[in-house]
Amino acid sequence: MRLGRVASPDGVAFVAIEGDGDERTAREIAEHPFGTPTFTGRSWSLADVRLLAPILASKVICIGKNYAAHAAEMGSDAPEDPVIFIKPNTSIVGPGANIVRPPTSSEVHFEGELAVVIGRPCKDVPAARALDVVLGYTVANDVTARDNQRHDGQWTRAKGYDTFCPLGPWIETALDASDLALTTTVDGAVKQNSRTSLLLHDVPKIIEWISSVMTLLPGDVILTGTPEGVGPIVAGESVSVEIEGIGTLTNPVVDK
Repeated sequence: MRLGRVASPDGVAFVAIEGDGDERTAREIAEHPFGTPTFTGRSWSLADVRLLAPILASKVICIGKNYAAHAAEMGSDAPEDPVIFIKPNTSIVGPGANIVRPPTSSEVHFEGELAVVIGRPCKDVPAARALDVVLGYTVANDVTARDNQRHDGQWTRAKGYDTFCPLGPWIETALDASDLALTTTVDGAVKQNSRTSLLLHDVPKIIEWISSVMTLLPGDVILTGTPEGVGPIVAGESVSVEIEGIGTLTNPVVDK
């Protein structure tokens, strides 16, 4: 199932997105997308609604330096264990929403990533059973104020600005995420081109590691790390992250 969240003429709703291309429709889910969704009977053409971030997360947990080539371009060795950090849920925006560069940074970077959406409460999940707690997968951009990151020596401010976690366009629930193409473009120019098979720590390992530290709740989002090729974005540009089997997340860039 393809799950999304939309602003419709009747308000904001979780939906199942059905069909392809111009024929896509958004079928309203009665309550939430977890478990076996039930439907209200209302639906809209996707052209008549606005896609929002597909999930409301209590927290966004991220993995740093999870591609060897990205660790190298950042001037460090690949870590032996997953490195985790958190972005606030207030950093989440949806497809088409502006990435707002703050006046405190002159070096805002894109970071295209595969995102995992958790489907049920869980703690201490072994890797062998980790996929059982996954609702599905979406596309993320772990926007980062790189100069803030260097200055602070830790990553909360650099990663936590409002609009610094675009998610979308929807969640794919029936997907093998172990080897998907990931491409990031800025104004159509390819900047990142990699595959999820190059993750140093795969999705089951990541879930095992994070859930040994904290309880994961339905809707929580895990960003799995970015490949090499990260770089700056400036006002007036548009950044798109495309992941095979999911879709494309596009956001324009503006200055505050």
